[in-house]
Amino acid sequence: MARRSTVQHGPRIAGDPELSARPELSDYDLPPSRRPRRGRWSGGGGRWLVWMGRAILWALIVVIVVNGVRAPFERFTQQNAPAPNASPATGTGFPTQRGMAFAAQFAGVYLNFSPADATSRQGKLAAFLAEGMAPQLGWDGNGKFAAVAIQPYDIKADDANNAVVSVAFQSGTRRMLLSVPIYYSGDDAGGRFVVSGRPAILPAPAPADLPQVAAAETDDVAEAELKPQMEGFFKDYASGDAAGLQRYLAVGASVPSFGGAFTFGGLQDLVVPVGGATREVEAVVVWVVPGASPSADAGADASATGGRIEQAYRLTVEKQGDKWYVKDIRGAGRAVG
Repeated sequence: MARRSTVQHGPRIAGDPELSARPELSDYDLPPSRRPRRGRWSGGGGRWLVWMGRAILWALIVVIVVNGVRAPFERFTQQNAPAPNASPATGTGFPTQRGMAFAAQFAGVYLNFSPADATSRQGKLAAFLAEGMAPQLGWDGNGKFAAVAIQPYDIKADDANNAVVSVAFQSGTRRMLLSVPIYYSGDDAGGRFVVSGRPAILPAPAPADLPQVAAAETDDVAEAELKPQMEGFFKDYASGDAAGLQRYLAVGASVPSFGGAFTFGGLQDLVVPVGGATREVEAVVVWVVPGASPSADAGADASATGGRIEQAYRLTVEKQGDKWYVKDIRGAGRAVG
């Protein structure tokens, strides 16, 4: 009978029994099919861990590949997406506020011309134009044009040096825009601006469609109580009578007055919603505006000599006892009804 080798062929694992130079004869007394296996591991649990590791590895590879493909695609689509019309370009490094101020100042000179002031206009334009540009920037010296209410409206910067500014203005009954291309030299070159091309006059957008807002339920009883209080308040609010005004104010409230700039001409409307002791009410007031020249009769009624204008206010009022007092006054905001 052949003897088993006593030489250990593999590394030992902690916990394995010590090997002996003498063979264990009891192993030979059993049939081969029933002899115990030594130093072997079935590996069932190991294969499960290997497959799990492979799955995790492949998942990481898929994530890396997908992100690598998606990132340049997103950058490409973002670079080619059109910018909103009313939003200035961001991230270009162009100084938008200073550029818009420069373009608005230029528009004040460019949009006002007549043959009588052609020489003056040319001298003023020189402070804005690049070298070599036409001194009158395309105007032939004939006709008249006037613009008022000139304000920066929008800017679109192509990069850190070039932008197109839209300037809003009013000419007669028309509201329009002036498109002004400008160039910025950069901070290292003195931070200077110059008009870089011919401007263009464009029609301004039409007014927006304002949807109607339903009016709140009103309180007729509270309105009747408030009306005389509001008339007295607005009279002293216009005249600047501090002692009289204080009678209509809630405890701790402080409201500045017009100090005689206007005269109270009447309470056109008063809307009092249903509520508790503190409410937000709206009042339409008629102010009498002083005339262009004082009346020859010093005792004349201002309401008979001046103009009249309606204004809307929102007031916070509070009821204390049987009277209402004003806590705050401000512009009414959006109209309802």
